Amino acid sequence: MKYNELNEKERYVIEEKGTERAFTGIYNDFYEDGLYICKKCEAELYKSEDKFKSACGWPSFDDEIKGAIKRVPDIDGRRVEIVCSNCNGHLGHIFENEGFTSKNIRHCVNSISLKFIKN
Repeated sequence: MKYNELNEKERYVIEEKGTERAFTGIYNDFYEDGLYICKKCEAELYKSEDKFKSACGWPSFDDEIKGAIKRVPDIDGRRVEIVCSNCNGHLGHIFENEGFTSKNIRHCVNSISLKFIKN
């Protein structure tokens, strides 16, 4: 399968499981209507209606498009990593029981792993 070409920063986060600095990502405080897709393979990941303000420094979602995300035990043994189901690109981590929304789940996603498509 052919994937989008990634720059050095994108490769670091998406392929090497890095993290962009908090509060620096383009989608951190971004709330337009549309769809978030994987930067590497363009698979649909999140709908804008599932994005919420968490003030954690990264885009936060309380739901994903069905089948779009895989949950993987993180190498640190404490967290759960989330990756694109299509290309296994690193997106971020998932956290539960924080009380931000009624779904009580937060997908903490690196902006650099996403591409936005406006409705």
